[in-house]
Amino acid sequence: MNKKIGYIGLGKMGFNMVERLLGLGYFFTVYDKNPDTVAKAVGIGAEGSESVTALVKSMESPRLIWIMSPHQTVDEILTEMLPYLKQGDTVIDGGNSPYRESVRRGKELEEKGIRFLDVGVSGGPGGARDGACLMIGGKREVYQEYENLFADISAKDAYAHMGKCGAGHFTKMIHNGIEYGMMQAIAEGFDILKKSDFDLSMKDVAILYNHRSVVESRLIGWAGNAFEQYGDNLEKISGEVGATGEGLWSVEEAKRLNIPVPVIGASVEFRNKSKNNPSYQGKILSALRNQFGGHKAI
Repeated sequence: MNKKIGYIGLGKMGFNMVERLLGLGYFFTVYDKNPDTVAKAVGIGAEGSESVTALVKSMESPRLIWIMSPHQTVDEILTEMLPYLKQGDTVIDGGNSPYRESVRRGKELEEKGIRFLDVGVSGGPGGARDGACLMIGGKREVYQEYENLFADISAKDAYAHMGKCGAGHFTKMIHNGIEYGMMQAIAEGFDILKKSDFDLSMKDVAILYNHRSVVESRLIGWAGNAFEQYGDNLEKISGEVGATGEGLWSVEEAKRLNIPVPVIGASVEFRNKSKNNPSYQGKILSALRNQFGGHKAI
């Protein structure tokens, strides 16, 4: 497999993934709208580009270009790239794009002879650096061609082909919907613990829960880290909870399929209401998002 990759988007996830793969012998030409981030990537061994066009033109076909940008910008990036792409080039969208958009993009690119894979990436910035979980959609033969790349990005046994174009982002969307519900249950439970008649240490409870209990998980571990870092009251943490959209998309898809999702639906509604009604549960959710995703919480 050609280890030369064009990479567009050097946010928390993108930069860490590039850093990981540079250490495994890959070669990168990178672009980000922030020139300081590009310079930082050049400092660890990547080649920098001043634009999407320059990046594509600097690479020889067959190209592999990985887009790691907010889903709202993907079409703009593709439009800029398309005049310079050739048949046999491959584009990967590793961001959190709505799966229907990935279905559409896969069809449109296939008509031009361009291969497309949609890759849902879980694990946050830490996973991008130390080994992520990848959910991959697109033609199986294209997936197989780049399977070594996916193995190198992932933790052990943490990647798989989900199906045709759109399946990767669909699977990641539902993953995030489940994540919403799990986080909400943790926040509600610790809220009850905190307001009980017992003088419980939230940090100690989280640590204990994360040692062979049924609810042992990375999320409980991150809750323990947050309590240790900010204290049981999470005084410096915002009680208003951010969201990136995938939970709502999961609820909308469930409605389309006539599937009841009261837990995920309630978790989405809680985040929406938190904007004007900050709470201790909101603090826990914000702290968790900060711990695993680097999202702003203060």
